Amino acid sequence: MTRKSDRHYAIGKKNPNLPFHPAVRAGDYIYVSGQVSKDAEGNMMVGSIETETAGTIEAIQRLIAEEGATLQDVCRVTTYLEDTRDFGRYNAVFKKYFDGAVLARTTVQASAVITTRIEMEAIVYKPLDD
Repeated sequence: MTRKSDRHYAIGKKNPNLPFHPAVRAGDYIYVSGQVSKDAEGNMMVGSIETETAGTIEAIQRLIAEEGATLQDVCRVTTYLEDTRDFGRYNAVFKKYFDGAVLARTTVQASAVITTRIEMEAIVYKPLDD
């Protein structure tokens, strides 16, 4: 784990080929870099938009759990869809995971640099004192 201080440090296993971390704790916030659909072992999960949405959210869920946070602690999500025609199907899965959550969200169309239908980044509010 890379540390700048006890309140600012990296979270998750860093890919040595990439110049950033999966997530960073900065005080009471956790900033989650763009995540894609991966299983618990880090293997890509390719499939329907529903499968990839669930896999992406579960990847975020596993990452923030390292800091004791849950999806209910997420306050901001940005989603990048390869094809905005998938919005309704993606949104239905998103709603199941974030039902009752108080969060802001933006969804845009963008091509990823890898083969994936969806990428998501998040901001999580989880005070260090909790």
